[in-house]
Amino acid sequence: MLLIIDQKNYLKTPRGIMSAITQNILNRLPPKYRDTAMIRIFGLLKVPLLFWLRPTVIELSDKRCVVKIPYGRRTKNHLNSMYFGVLACGADLAGGLSAMKIIENSGEKVSLAFKEFDAKFLKRAEGDTHFICEQGEEISDFVKMVIESGERHHMPVKIVAKCPDKLGDEIVAEFSLMLSLKKKS
Repeated sequence: MLLIIDQKNYLKTPRGIMSAITQNILNRLPPKYRDTAMIRIFGLLKVPLLFWLRPTVIELSDKRCVVKIPYGRRTKNHLNSMYFGVLACGADLAGGLSAMKIIENSGEKVSLAFKEFDAKFLKRAEGDTHFICEQGEEISDFVKMVIESGERHHMPVKIVAKCPDKLGDEIVAEFSLMLSLKKKS
């Protein structure tokens, strides 16, 4: 196994070793599966609920992010629709994934959090649900601004949820999250 050694002896720490191993695994995967694997590893190590929900990245481009959370025993409520907490996790993931990817590609350390959360549940999500964020370019510009300024900034991010297998292009929920970023010193 090839490990990349940095100049600050980062690999001597457990976190550095884990990071290098994770990166090597991700680099060996075909691009089609890399983003899904990245988010599942992130879930396993940092946010176990995301790992438990088994999200799949359908699309992650400069303009758009689409994440699917499967409908099933883990994700449904007593009314046989997707539990609203799962819907919130999907919105969080779709809204944050674009920013995470841009931050990772920049090489800078940036703190990412959501400050506010607003949701409108329009229909019951009774199937695999796709969470769609169409603000990739705006988020990219926002990340660049935060890195240049070094200060905390906020940006509203809109996400819609759809159940394409059951309802086609009909929206089942709309979310607005306040993305809060700050460059770490």
